[in-house]
Amino acid sequence: MWGWVQRVVSSLGGGVGGGGGSGIESRWDVSVAVGVTAMAGVALAAAIIITSRRGSIRSPWSRRKRKHALSRQQWNSFFNPDGTLRDRGVKMFKKIRSGGVDPSIRAEVWPFLLGVYDLNSSESERSDIRIKNRKEYEKLRRLCCKLVERCAKQLKEMGEVGNAECGTGLDGSESSSSENFSSARPSLSTERDGMVDSAAGLPQNEETPESNSCHIEEDEGKSGVTHLDTSPKEIEPSDTDSSVDDETETILITSLARADEENSQEATRPDLDDTDTHKPKKTAEDFETWQRIIRLDAIRANDEWIKYSKTQASVSEDAAQQAAIAVRLKDYEHLESCRIYHAARLVAVLEAYAIYDPEIGYCQGMSDLLTPILTVMDKDDEAFWCFVGFMKKARHNFRLDEVGIRRQLSIVSKIIKCKDTHLFRHLEKLQAEDCFFVYRMVVVMFRRELTFEQTVCLWEVMWADQAAIRAGIGKSAWGRIRSQAPPTDDLLLYAIAASVLQRRKLIIEKYSSMDEIIRECNSMAGHLDVWKLLDDAHDLVVTLHDKIG
Repeated sequence: MWGWVQRVVSSLGGGVGGGGGSGIESRWDVSVAVGVTAMAGVALAAAIIITSRRGSIRSPWSRRKRKHALSRQQWNSFFNPDGTLRDRGVKMFKKIRSGGVDPSIRAEVWPFLLGVYDLNSSESERSDIRIKNRKEYEKLRRLCCKLVERCAKQLKEMGEVGNAECGTGLDGSESSSSENFSSARPSLSTERDGMVDSAAGLPQNEETPESNSCHIEEDEGKSGVTHLDTSPKEIEPSDTDSSVDDETETILITSLARADEENSQEATRPDLDDTDTHKPKKTAEDFETWQRIIRLDAIRANDEWIKYSKTQASVSEDAAQQAAIAVRLKDYEHLESCRIYHAARLVAVLEAYAIYDPEIGYCQGMSDLLTPILTVMDKDDEAFWCFVGFMKKARHNFRLDEVGIRRQLSIVSKIIKCKDTHLFRHLEKLQAEDCFFVYRMVVVMFRRELTFEQTVCLWEVMWADQAAIRAGIGKSAWGRIRSQAPPTDDLLLYAIAASVLQRRKLIIEKYSSMDEIIRECNSMAGHLDVWKLLDDAHDLVVTLHDKIG
């Protein structure tokens, strides 16, 4: 750099002052030299800054400032007069990817991101979808009530009903709270022995003593639906419909239960006790177990959501009590009204989902995923279908065979290996190259590591990617512009890898065991910048997407 400056000054001096060297020319030469030197100094400083930041700047995503969230005015401008989205939602997706969604319009935007509405649907078509979805949800709620009533009748016939009630007879050891849920994943859990608790795995749907079974009052006037604007009488089936519903219920539950049993038998779980393989798999019994765990998790749900939903936070005591009675919630006397109301909504939607997808049923951790959706969506049926859309991708996190979890951990491991071989070699020395230490992040999708608002922002960007891919936009609109990070189904995994890479120095220099890395990952809660995390994740997408596949 300095040699270049000297050559420039020398050439200038020789060309101007070679004729006689007057005082004016000499002063001009000095001025030129000083000016060039100053410019060189600026260039050198810039070079130093660029060099020092080269490790953190790898794509335009890292240089940009976070744009404003999608506003109401912008949202309205995306629609044609008939209510259809312009340009297949391309502008909408790009805006959400760069700044998220304003809280005031999330309830309108999320159904598009989660596939509840087709991107090409008109307003009238979406109205028909809402009516159809409401009826389907109410039918699922009726099936929930019938299953728990059947369970109660069986117990009465056996003479063992006693004082059994929903939620009673369960102590904390039967099913840990959503804050400290234990693992039921036989393969990964046993491979890592006692590490699962700290990594926050998932629960095992074990059979519980019959004395803990739920007893539901046979009151035909209670539907179990938590819509406050829909009376139970309006959705309770008439006598003429009951036989049809019973037949539908039998066909639906028997067929799905059989498929669930076949899938479970195909999974290799060598650590299962031999006696477990001879237990009959009955959906009603499984539902009874799910129901008890759901209620326990609902009661223990945290209250972080309250400040993000003023309407639900100010719910009246009467409304909360009605919602609790509708789902037969128990042991909630210590909760304030808004938390009772939220717990009842959790129960209603999660029970309906257990019937809708009996292969998955309910596992602890699903309530963590549902809470933000319930906070945004005021109506249970709309929240349910958004949750269904969310779970189309997330459900693989809760399969007993753990195929989905293993695939995702493998991708995180591959990203780290491709990006930072030094860190990966250190993980290999610690026998942590399988990245089991990010198990919790994968399962509940950063819900424990980010604040409520940060979680929602990350999910919105992730959902926008997934919706763009569903619409066939990924390859056509962004695929040709590599620097803008094309949408990917695995953005969450890139973000998880980015969170580990951000702590590479600490992991390499200070940590010498898997336990220490797990503790570091669990301590990220409240200390992550979600937009910096997304920038780093997009950097990884730009540089590694083709390699990861």
